Amino acid sequence: MNPHGRMPITCPGGMQNARLQRQAPATRHGHHDLLTRRLGTDSVGSCKRQGKSVTCSYNIRPDYKSLATTDGSPGRLRRIGWFLFGAVFSTSGLLYALQPGEGSATTETGQPLPLASSEATTSVSTRIRTQRPTSVALANPAPEPLPAPREPEARPPAVEKADVETEKWHEESVARGDSLARIFERAGLSARTLHALLAQADGKQRAALRRIYPGQRLRFLLADDGGLKALEFIEDRLHTLRVDCTPSGTCRFERQVKQPDAVPRHATATIRSSLFKAARKAGLSDALTMELAGIFGWDIDFALDIREGDRFTVLYEELYLDGEKIGNGEILAAEFINRGRAYRAVRYTDPSGRTDYYDPEGRSMRKAFLRTPVAFTRISSRFSLGRRHPILNRIRAHKGVDYAAPYGTPVKATGDGKVVFAGRKGGYGKVVILRHGSRYSTLYAHLSRYARGIRSGRRVRQGQVIGYVGQSGLATGPHLHYEFRINGVHRNPLTVRLPEAAP
Repeated sequence: MNPHGRMPITCPGGMQNARLQRQAPATRHGHHDLLTRRLGTDSVGSCKRQGKSVTCSYNIRPDYKSLATTDGSPGRLRRIGWFLFGAVFSTSGLLYALQPGEGSATTETGQPLPLASSEATTSVSTRIRTQRPTSVALANPAPEPLPAPREPEARPPAVEKADVETEKWHEESVARGDSLARIFERAGLSARTLHALLAQADGKQRAALRRIYPGQRLRFLLADDGGLKALEFIEDRLHTLRVDCTPSGTCRFERQVKQPDAVPRHATATIRSSLFKAARKAGLSDALTMELAGIFGWDIDFALDIREGDRFTVLYEELYLDGEKIGNGEILAAEFINRGRAYRAVRYTDPSGRTDYYDPEGRSMRKAFLRTPVAFTRISSRFSLGRRHPILNRIRAHKGVDYAAPYGTPVKATGDGKVVFAGRKGGYGKVVILRHGSRYSTLYAHLSRYARGIRSGRRVRQGQVIGYVGQSGLATGPHLHYEFRINGVHRNPLTVRLPEAAP
């Protein structure tokens, strides 16, 4: 601009001239109108053409703020440049903040932040720099839902924990000659407490508490006032009787039974001298050996029929509690070879819950009669029709078997039946006669006394004790005289074929 207020503006040819031509005709008047619109109506001047350029002179007020730069660029372009620079700067900041999550920023509630304007962009950039978002929405087309927050683990109340820590049990062991009243007294409880406890127990619970043995343990938990809060009577490792009492004195009884782990075991042995020695060598307890004899006792007389070379195989259970063996379980299956003949038995429980042993054909191992009615030491006299009587000293048929046994040894009924006679009978002394159905009958003589309740007309079960060994009548020593009759005819009890038990 010159001192006179005139500003020469040159519009050279080329791109700028072409831009002006698009806005207005490339005439002197066209340039005049265009510059007039840009500089205002108060600017007055003239233009003249010089070759390919047009030179215009205008009178501009001294206080007019120039819109042109020194190099001729329009001021509007400069404003647009600053606007773009600010937008690029804001966008760069936003992308820098979003780079760790590789997605668009979201609000704390999980909704995407709006990016519709530069003001919103600036606000988002400021918020991201000052507060890290709690969640980021993935840029995938189908975003997966965020996992639900984990619930805190439930913990027992502090009061219950304190109660457990403050509970102190007092334990007493049953000693020889101890009584329940003496044990309660040592635990600081009165006889009145014991009486009130037993009064609330049923018959089985009362009997268990009164039937204590040395080595058993009782644990007491006392209340703050010194009364009984809880009692545990540990009968053995599997059975515990628990009693919980309220402050009012009401007690609740509960029988707790632990279930041990049963592990199958296998044992086999050959008899050289006796069954028990062979079984112990194979690792069997005496209880399992007796159970084995009981399974095959209807077919094998283990006092008379065992021979050297007989062998047996047993599959049984061993019981474990907390990894420690506590005893043996039941025999699951067994085989006994006696004199070359094999006897096999398998344990089975039917749908009604009845458990017994059966042979491979499904027949019960149990017979209608036991082979021997007493645990004897030896046979003093066998079945014979030409035997000389030891007292009468003459030939007299011995129609039964004499089992020598200690005085007072229990005598058992060999089968289910009915007592048809119980009393003295000549040389038999004290005798009991049982009838088993319509065909079979058995006789037990030389008894010392009868079992309680045995009288004529009374029904008995197989294995029930009916009397005790003695030497009443014509006898030289304590023994049992046993006879077996079929339809009234005497048969040898040691060799007679016993009938099968009812299924």
